[in-house]
Amino acid sequence: MRRVAPSAPAISIGELSRRTGVNIETIRYYERVGMMPHPPRTASGRRLYGQIESRTLSFIRRARELGFSLDEIRTLLVLADQGGHQACVEVRDLAASHLADVRAKITDLKTMEGVLAGAVRRCDEGEPTDCPLIDALSNI
Repeated sequence: MRRVAPSAPAISIGELSRRTGVNIETIRYYERVGMMPHPPRTASGRRLYGQIESRTLSFIRRARELGFSLDEIRTLLVLADQGGHQACVEVRDLAASHLADVRAKITDLKTMEGVLAGAVRRCDEGEPTDCPLIDALSNI
């Protein structure tokens, strides 16, 4: 994410967690693995966060919700900092690869939906065999 001087007052890690919906331990983890910069600290050691960290953390949370891996997100953050046409091309390529993965998962989920729907139907019809759901799950 583009680094610019924060215009909002610094906030605590607890407030950052509340604003972004990201657990405090997860924030600390992202700092440890280099996905977020270590924030400045007060003399007493309290972390202080600003708009940049809040925006970066919100980006990471949303990308995770969309199924991007931590390595992919790390790459996206680097590319966002670089900007320009080449970065945009690389982001597009990464997104296209992720789209292919999502489409494959959708295909798998549709197959699973059919298997489960059939198993539930057989249960509802009271077929006199072993549990059709267990059978169906064993054969996926």
